Amino acid sequence: MKFGLRYASLGRYANGPAALELAQAAEAAGFDSIWTVEHVVVPHGYQSRYPYSETGRMGAGLEDFPIPDPLIWLAYIAAATRSLKLGTAILILPQRNPVVTAKAVATLDHLAGGRRVLLGIGVGWLAEEFASLGIPFEDRGPRTDEYVAAMRALWSQERASFAGRFVSFRDVFCRPLPAGGRIPIIVGGDTRAAARRAGRLGDGTFRPAAGRWSCWTRCGAPPSRRDAIRPTSRSRSRRRPIRPRSRRSPGEA
Repeated sequence: MKFGLRYASLGRYANGPAALELAQAAEAAGFDSIWTVEHVVVPHGYQSRYPYSETGRMGAGLEDFPIPDPLIWLAYIAAATRSLKLGTAILILPQRNPVVTAKAVATLDHLAGGRRVLLGIGVGWLAEEFASLGIPFEDRGPRTDEYVAAMRALWSQERASFAGRFVSFRDVFCRPLPAGGRIPIIVGGDTRAAARRAGRLGDGTFRPAAGRWSCWTRCGAPPSRRDAIRPTSRSRSRRRPIRPRSRRSPGEA
């Protein structure tokens, strides 16, 4: 069993010196991984229900608190560590340009020495945040599926091409490539849709509401992909147990 630190980029660790201190201490103590979170903006007075809290609000109800960009924060601590895995828990993928994101993630992997990045992704839940970014909330599920396929094409093909509903490109070079031509993708969420997405597309699944522990576990895969799947990793969480949703909710994607 391997352990990681979750919510590592929040609170006092949003600041540079404290972030480095935390990452180096975690590595020295034998932790396997460190994980960030993401929200580009938190709209004041949002009405969307946070699915991982009994109150329906995140951050103990706070709205105004620092949430650094996860990839930039991880790049910062990567330079001060040697083996600590660098995870996002999660990156809200449908809010991002997949080509730019593929480039940024591959660059992080390359600069960190290779095979250190664990890309946790999710579809998001905060409709008001999507509206602030000018991105449709309703199609975030199929958008996420397509973005995963497009990013994997950029990471694995020498001259990449992809044609989809939301993103298309033809005969492009995207360098540097990640080590081994892939980044492990961990699919977050506690809904049936998230579980199905993890089974179809993921190298693992991230369960954010598993009592005191949040964990990601590897998914089954064809033999050609098994060498890219990481062992089970668990990370500390202070959440109370939340009952997984058994029915599809209106906001599920």
